[in-house]
Amino acid sequence: MLDYKTTAFVFPGQGSQFVGMGRELAQASAAARDTFAEADEFLGFKLSQMCWEGPEAELTDTINAQPALLTCSVAALRALHEKLGEHPPALMAGHSLGEISALVAAGSLEFEDGLNLVRRRGEVMQAAGQRAPGGMAAILALDAPVLVEICAQAAAQTGGVVQVANDNCPGQVVISGDLASLDKAIELAKARGAKRALKLPVSIAAHSPLMLSVVEDFRRTVEGMPFIAPIPAVVGNVQATPLTDPNAIRIELPAQLTSPVRWTESVRYMLAQGVTTFVELGSKDVLTGLLKRIDASARGVAVGTPEAVEAVEDKG
Repeated sequence: MLDYKTTAFVFPGQGSQFVGMGRELAQASAAARDTFAEADEFLGFKLSQMCWEGPEAELTDTINAQPALLTCSVAALRALHEKLGEHPPALMAGHSLGEISALVAAGSLEFEDGLNLVRRRGEVMQAAGQRAPGGMAAILALDAPVLVEICAQAAAQTGGVVQVANDNCPGQVVISGDLASLDKAIELAKARGAKRALKLPVSIAAHSPLMLSVVEDFRRTVEGMPFIAPIPAVVGNVQATPLTDPNAIRIELPAQLTSPVRWTESVRYMLAQGVTTFVELGSKDVLTGLLKRIDASARGVAVGTPEAVEAVEDKG
């Protein structure tokens, strides 16, 4: 049962997309179905069909994956509201792209403005990747502070750029940078005892200085967005502290392109505020899995299917 006073809503980022995402939810929920229809109409193409039928290569393209994930998260949220009514939780947060989903969910931004923003975010990130190619790698069994040292050592040796991109949970950290520096950091991480070091199937170095060339472009888009104060507050990725007003949001979102996603710290902040249950809204259950590694006593609930929506009960 959900006690909203001790519940946070969290929203996944890229990597949670898959062909078929949101289809069963849309079949079972009018609110979810209408959300996909709204996205199709606003974007001018059948995003719903891409989510439900693929092709996978098109869905995985960052320009499409970002609005797809936002739409799936909003569809799950609205399906939950359809069942339980609208009740704000204690806090919200989202992982990378999911931060914009959280802002939409918290009423800081209308859904259509959110679609516009994430579409533009995908475009500028893709452009940065073309200007300054790079990659990302997941490092297992080393924590973020150790990898900060390793990345600094690798960059000093290569003269390039590599840094911690996502501090997902203890023992799972993603690094990001140019390919030579990334390879050097992987080599050093293995020497320091990394259990595995896996290059991710991406051609951009998200959350690193290689995104710097597009920050001003994205800032202009963000400045033009009609943000209002989110209710509840959204815990931001850059500082792992709450975003409570439009000015803070306008500073956060461009900075997020080049800054690490401090997810472990964000979850720990929410736990310290008395949150005990984390409801992950959208496709898959990636954040629910990370939660177990951050605090085994916290309760994670992934809500992205009709069965999951049906299983959620409020405190009454």
